[in-house]
Amino acid sequence: MLKRLAITSLAAAAFFSTATVVTAPFTPADAQVTITFGSPPPPPRYEVVPAPRSGYIWSPGHYELIHDQYVWRPGQWLTARPGYRYVAPTWAQVNNRWQYTPSRWDRDGDGIPNRYDRYDNRRNGAWGDRDHDGVPNAFDAWDNRRR
Repeated sequence: MLKRLAITSLAAAAFFSTATVVTAPFTPADAQVTITFGSPPPPPRYEVVPAPRSGYIWSPGHYELIHDQYVWRPGQWLTARPGYRYVAPTWAQVNNRWQYTPSRWDRDGDGIPNRYDRYDNRRNGAWGDRDHDGVPNAFDAWDNRRR
């Protein structure tokens, strides 16, 4: 009885570990979050921006898509993160569809989310962007600072 239980347990463990290894390449490690919708969002509502507060950043109000309806999220104060730049959420039209990109904190100010950024642009290495044209130095044959 104990031998059969041990063999069954080992077989189950082998099966599930094999299933995990086989499916691992197909599961994204860090997926980008964007929402695409057909109709345009309503125009932003007017908000009174409060006076600046030390140590905080004002995040403006915006529309989010919830259950196929646009819902207004009012602006709010966020605690500032030293060394980072706040990028507000945006709606952009891409191929006749509307795409929502949520807010984020950008470490080096290049507009690329840090989880996709191969190099910190505050330095000028191969993956940096010394001329700030959006093309990494490794692929940039032209230095736009010379113009």
